[in-house]
Parts: sequence; C-alpha cells; structure tokens
Amino acid sequence: MELALADGRVPSYLAYPQLRFMGSKYRLLPLIESVLASLDFDSVIDAFSGSGCVSYLLKTMGKSVRSNDFLRFATDFTRATVENSNETLDEADVDLLRKPTSEKQRFIETNFRGIFFSEEDLGFLDQVWWHLPRLTPYTRALALAALYRACLKRQPRGVFTVSGIDRYDDGRRDLRLSLEEHFVESVPLFNRLVFDNGCDHQVTCGDVFEVDTGADLVYLDPPYVPRADDNCYIKRYHFLEGLASYWRGVELHPKSKVKKLRKRYTPFSYRREAEAAFDRLFGRFRESTIVLSYSSNGYPDLARLIELLRRHKRDVTVLEAKHRYHFGTHRAVSAERALVTEYLIVGL
Repeated sequence: MELALADGRVPSYLAYPQLRFMGSKYRLLPLIESVLASLDFDSVIDAFSGSGCVSYLLKTMGKSVRSNDFLRFATDFTRATVENSNETLDEADVDLLRKPTSEKQRFIETNFRGIFFSEEDLGFLDQVWWHLPRLTPYTRALALAALYRACLKRQPRGVFTVSGIDRYDDGRRDLRLSLEEHFVESVPLFNRLVFDNGCDHQVTCGDVFEVDTGADLVYLDPPYVPRADDNCYIKRYHFLEGLASYWRGVELHPKSKVKKLRKRYTPFSYRREAEAAFDRLFGRFRESTIVLSYSSNGYPDLARLIELLRRHKRDVTVLEAKHRYHFGTHRAVSAERALVTEYLIVGL
C-alpha cells in the first residue's frame, strides 16, 4: 500500500522500494520531508544511509547528497539511485545477467547449499556475479540493488539469521517466486528512480567518524542500542554483505551454521560506549545543522540525547510521531514493543 501526503499526493520519493530493512525510515519519509523542508540547506550528509530511502528523498528535494554507510551492500543502494543520475539497466544488460554459463564460479552454490535458498536460486546468484564485471559501475550497482531486494523478498523474514529453506513457508507469493523472477521484477523499480537533479552526489563506505564534514546539514540515523535484543546489522544481513563482494576480503565466522561474517565493531552497539559515541558524533558535525532520527525504545533516552546535543548546539527542537514497527526478529512482537515514538531532533 502506497503512502500519501495529507492532500492525497504520492510524492516521487515514495517510488523508492520499501525494503525489509531493520530501522528503515520509509514510512516516516513524509514527516522527515516536512521537517527538512523547513530548514535552509543545499548540501547534506546522510551519515548512516542504510536502505537509502532518506538519501533518495534528499535528492528529490534538489540537494547535493553525500551518503555513507559502513555496510558495503547498503552503499550499492545509494550508488545506484543517488550518485547515479543517468544510467539504467537495459534489456540487453538483464539478458546478459540471466544468461546461463558453465564458466561461472560456484562459491555460493558450494557454501550456502540448504541454508537460505534452493540450488536453482544459488546457481542464479553465482551466474549473475560471473557477468557483473561486464557492466559499468552504476549499472552494476543497479543490478546488485535489484539482487539484494530479490534476496530480501525471497527470504521469509527478510533476515539471514536462521537456516532452513522451508522453515517459514506460508505460501505467500514472495516465497513462490524464484530469485531470478524477483530480480526481473526489481530491475524496473530501481531503473525508474534514476534521474538528474542538477547536483553532484557522492557515496562512501566507511566509519562515520572518518566522513568529511562541511555540509550544510547532516542527517543521522545511527544503530542505537535497543532495550531488548541487539542492533547488529551484520548478523541479520551478513548474506547480503558477503554477496556485495562475492565474499572476497571478508571473514566467515568459523562456528556459524548460516555462514555469518565476523561482527564489525561500532561504539553504537554498547551501552557503556553509546553516550560517548553520540557526544563525539555531535561534536564532529557541530558546524552543520544536525537532524537526528531516534526512537523511544533506544538507549540513551531522549532526555540524555538532548543534553548531549546541547553541548554543541544552542537551539534543540524535538518533533515526534507514533510509529508501529512491522519488522521483528522474533516470532511474536508485543504491541507494546512494536509501537514506539519516533523522534526527529533538530540542532541549530
């Protein structure tokens, strides 16, 4: 079901595919746009770009966008839809990627047999990766974005934490389609996002504390420490992160049944380090307008965050909206846990 503004319009940024991604702000985009539209800025850093939907919103607003994330697969979304302003996948590109070849490597077929996808699906992933080097960097990013969406749609819960191909098969269409069919459906969804807003854009993959400063505004949506479970994106999306590089240069966890990657360190994952990390983050971007997305189920709490931000900003404003998360990592998520208050905290 498509979101719409109060006047019934469906804005262009909502053409962005709603990905099954932990913490995605897709359903909050109209609120985020209304807040950002009231601020004066031309250049912006989306420092934790995640699914890429906020970076894309910022591009549709006519801004010069710098997107960053420490996950490689996440940066493929923004490279395909934000940094890329002209190139799309044509029919010949798609035909090439779908072309069977006996020359392909079989890393995925060999290492992930019986874990998440059928042998046919795994063979398709190996096949696509064999052909990817023949594409340009931007069409390659588009192809990978479509491939990641296909994997998320084909995986029953959209995460890669539990093995078993048929474990959660409830007969829904997403589980009946093959990865190749999902891929073919995803390509036009990403193609239609490509446009030129007249500005230069840049995508980086790295530590937020190494991102160049200097933009008029910085949008922050860090992986705050939840009050239950954890915020490890590597644990949930390790398969996509490995797929982004065909598992080159990554380390598989030696005892993992689902072939997880080694967890990557971030201070935002630990209560003992989170407050200092936020303080350092606000200090790093103190010369820019700061807009922070946050949730009432996170640590530290809102009062403490405001206190930390006021060390670096004189004027701090908080806007809030009730939001129900439909994504969970457990079979049942109580209504109390699912319904949270989402905050947009603005520091001027």
